[in-house]
Amino acid sequence: MMRIRLLSCLTVFTLFFSMAQSALTQESPAAVTLYAELGENAGISQIVDHMLALALQDARIKDSFRDSNLKRLASLLKEQFCVLSDGPCRYSGDGMKETHEGLQITSAQFNALAEDLQIAMEQVGIASRLQNRLIARLAPMKRDIVHARP
Repeated sequence: MMRIRLLSCLTVFTLFFSMAQSALTQESPAAVTLYAELGENAGISQIVDHMLALALQDARIKDSFRDSNLKRLASLLKEQFCVLSDGPCRYSGDGMKETHEGLQITSAQFNALAEDLQIAMEQVGIASRLQNRLIARLAPMKRDIVHARP
């Protein structure tokens, strides 16, 4: 009887050990990307579309977009946000420095667009922690975009 109990305990232990070992050796699921958390292409499109609508109404910066091809701008911003959020996209535009050189963009204008982006993300329901992650990835571009002093 004692021997049967011992075998039962060993069987349970072996089964438990093999299940635990199997769980440890299985691949862990891939980390969720910011791209996925923003809602992938559909979510990024919403963010960019709302941001541009706000920017075009924003007295501080709307004149900056007067001569822009807004359809192309929206497309490039969507690509860029996708790349920066670890999405499966490729940015097809020129570098930030080359694109903005000669436009005399000020820090105030850059900050105004950043505010419009944050408002747009609020409007489409993006959580604050995700907003901060995206903005942190965009912030280093400021040195390549701002070329004028206030």
